[in-house]
Parts: sequence; structure tokens; C-alpha cells
Amino acid sequence: MSASDEGFEATLGAVERVLGVLRGHRVDAVVIGAMALAVHRFPRETEDFDLAIAVPPAELHRLAAELRTLGWDVAVRDPDPDDPLGGVVDILAPGADLIQLVNFDNPPAGGFPRLVREAASSSLPLATNSSLRVADLHTLIAFKLYAGGSKSNLDILELLERNQPVDLAVLRDRCESLGLVQNLERVLALARNA
Repeated sequence: MSASDEGFEATLGAVERVLGVLRGHRVDAVVIGAMALAVHRFPRETEDFDLAIAVPPAELHRLAAELRTLGWDVAVRDPDPDDPLGGVVDILAPGADLIQLVNFDNPPAGGFPRLVREAASSSLPLATNSSLRVADLHTLIAFKLYAGGSKSNLDILELLERNQPVDLAVLRDRCESLGLVQNLERVLALARNA
């Protein structure tokens, strides 16, 4: 996030306004990415604020049009038909860091809208005076498992290390319910072999 408190506050204020627009469209949003990592004891520098959503990709353009009425620069990156993500909306509000709506619904490729629904139902408040909700630890790990790749694997291992003790039975159950348990076992094997 921005180095200054002023930039951070501007970003949080803009994100709250984005949430207002999303609520008007009955769209759940959950904090993922570096902000969620920080909540779960793994802070790192970032230039953006990521929110997971699940909407039909065509809906991104309607959301973007409404967000533009706030005077912000908004761009939609449409998904490819075989992309597991359903596109991204980039939002630039004055004085704020980049806000990204990462869409997990892409019917041609399937996407993973259920993961966003699970995250919304088990999310935690980011702060007492905020409507922002952050993915709980187990669901954040599931997002990372879904993303895959070496960076996500390293993030998972770091999350597990920094949040000891993690109940691996509960984590396995969550991943099993989402069809990600084999991915989890591969990452856990990396930890055992390190």
C-alpha cells in the first residue's frame, strides 16, 4: 500500500465506495492479495488492493460504467474464453493505490465463483469501523492454491509458518470441499522436503 497514511486512508475510502457500488448490484466482495496476507501475519509491499468477486464477465462493464461516474479512471480487462479468471477491473481513484476487482466467474472456462461465495460466508472484518471483509486463513490459502504457481506456493508456506499452529485437518477439509486437496498436498510436500 502507499507509504503514507494519507495514501492508505485514500485507498480505504475508495475501496469503501467501490463496495457501495458492488452492494448496489448485489455483488459480494472479499479482500484477497497482499492486504489479506498482511491480516494473516505476512505483510509485504504492494501497489494495489485486490477484491475477489464473482459475476458474469459482461457485468464487469456495467460495474465499470457506474464506477466511472465517480470521476475515476476505470478499465476492464476481459477474460479469454479459456482463462480461469473472469476478467479484472482496474480502478484508479485520486490519491489512492490501484484497486482491482478480480473476477472468479468465467463460464466458458468455469472459473471458481464458489470460492468467492465460500470466502464471503467465512470472511473476517478488516477493521471494526469498516465494511471490508477479508478472506479467512483457510480460504485465503484456497485462493492461493487455485492461483497456483511458485509464488503462490511460497505464500502458502509462509502463511502456514506465520500462523502456527494451523489445524491441518480443518484446512484439508476446506480444500477437500473445494476440490483443492491434491493441490494442498503438493504444497505441504514442498514443506516436508525443504
